Amino acid sequence: MNALIPFVAAGCLSLATVAAEWVTYSPPADRANGKHVVLLAGDEEYRSEESLPMFGKLLSQRHGFKCTVLFSINPADGTIDPNNQTNVPGMHLLGTADLVITAFRFRELPDRDMQHFVDYLQAGKPIIALRTATHAFNYTRNKQSPFAKWDFASKEWPGGFGQQVLGETWINHHGDHGTEATRGLVDGTHAKHPVLRGVVDVFGPSDVYGVIHLKPTDTVLMHGLVLKGMAADSPPNWRKSLMPLVWLRDYTWPNGKTTRALTSTIGAAVDFASEDLRRLIVNAAYWLTGLEVPAKADATPIGEYRPTFFGFGKFIKGVKPADLELK
Repeated sequence: MNALIPFVAAGCLSLATVAAEWVTYSPPADRANGKHVVLLAGDEEYRSEESLPMFGKLLSQRHGFKCTVLFSINPADGTIDPNNQTNVPGMHLLGTADLVITAFRFRELPDRDMQHFVDYLQAGKPIIALRTATHAFNYTRNKQSPFAKWDFASKEWPGGFGQQVLGETWINHHGDHGTEATRGLVDGTHAKHPVLRGVVDVFGPSDVYGVIHLKPTDTVLMHGLVLKGMAADSPPNWRKSLMPLVWLRDYTWPNGKTTRALTSTIGAAVDFASEDLRRLIVNAAYWLTGLEVPAKADATPIGEYRPTFFGFGKFIKGVKPADLELK
């Protein structure tokens, strides 16, 4: 939503256009914890433009985080357009972030915007990466960019951002996409990790991704079991092996700074109908920002959460960031 604000300067009346190209959720004053989370929505298939505002509201109103959600925007009309891979206004706000949550898929940002993302990580700050963030970047238009090596299929920096920083890039659909859902199984070795506090029952309709590049130093918190069907009570498909589903990884940059990442390949908007999966992300926000994780974090959405099922071309058209503000 655009607002025309008149102002007087040097005796002249002018009009300044203020564009609301992102949305910020401020916490209640008596609950604010001083931490700023920037959430990056931008994928064509899994409706992060719906799930990340949900998390922005939840983390701010119930847990005291200031949350700013950025979107892929159609510059012609200011509407949210997940198919626009090059325009995510507000990346400079990462300069004030204590945590980034990203669900990017195949984005190719202008160098000036990408620099903010790189600077954030190379400052040793943490990140939560959801679903397609393992293949967040695809530099097919600007192969001369200094950030081309961040491409998911990079040979210079094998597997790019996904494989190097998170631990995995795009491999394959291990479960049959759209017909085999996912059951999350807590890794018993790490069952007492704070991120898993209060997390038991995790199910999502999206399929298990193939994961083959993790290292022994990475910590797998949850494994993905392929189900023979799309319902929560579908039987397991034991012919398909378990895959890492949620894991932690530390990546040290040449400057000596270390980024701690939590990656979850279960993360479609409809997957977050799972209360315990929402709780896992809330727990991770606490833990990665150095705050004490609650015994059982409140993972109840603010208002109704009825996410659109995943699929290409299914995003709700005509929505602007201002439409997603708290009412």
